[in-house]
Amino acid sequence: MQEFKKITAVAALMDRVNVDTDAIIPKQFLKKIERTGFGQHLFHDWRYLDDEGTRANPDFVLNHPRYQGAQILVARDNFGCGSSREHAPWALLEYGFCTIIAPSFADIFFNNCFKNGILPVILPGSQVQALFEEVESLEGSQLTVDLESQQVTTPQGKIYPFEVDPFARERLLKGMDDIGWTMQHENRISTFEKNRPSWMSH
Repeated sequence: MQEFKKITAVAALMDRVNVDTDAIIPKQFLKKIERTGFGQHLFHDWRYLDDEGTRANPDFVLNHPRYQGAQILVARDNFGCGSSREHAPWALLEYGFCTIIAPSFADIFFNNCFKNGILPVILPGSQVQALFEEVESLEGSQLTVDLESQQVTTPQGKIYPFEVDPFARERLLKGMDDIGWTMQHENRISTFEKNRPSWMSH
């Protein structure tokens, strides 16, 4: 997992509430167990006009030229609702998104984002609306999301602070998933294993 400290990038606008995980990565693409190969199917049923994914939907936001290369997604309420599939953050990350800003997230999706290197930022609805308006008004505008200072900065210099769980923040800053964090204590784990009483091995 890569470290996340600060990013300045183009932001795409997902102006829909209750975007569920089946829309993020449809169920027909969940046949693999690897974490790769999902980005091409992100929002498949919205991005394409055919099942094969050969005809792009010109009306879908991610197909607009102004949002190509976007790494920040600004969304509406209850983003990531539905089933608990971890493939959803995998698809978002592989597509290129490392930050999602919304007024609220589904709990499981929210936690899965942190575990997979995506920073989900919760801002009040009024501030998210202001981001929508500013980004939409200026093509090519970029937002800055700073995890160290915990704030979002707009092209006009507006600053929106956000809260983040200290433990989740620390792991993202260090680029550590659950396994990586645990392996920091490998020596202590090995020492415990060697010294534990024999009756504890059963």
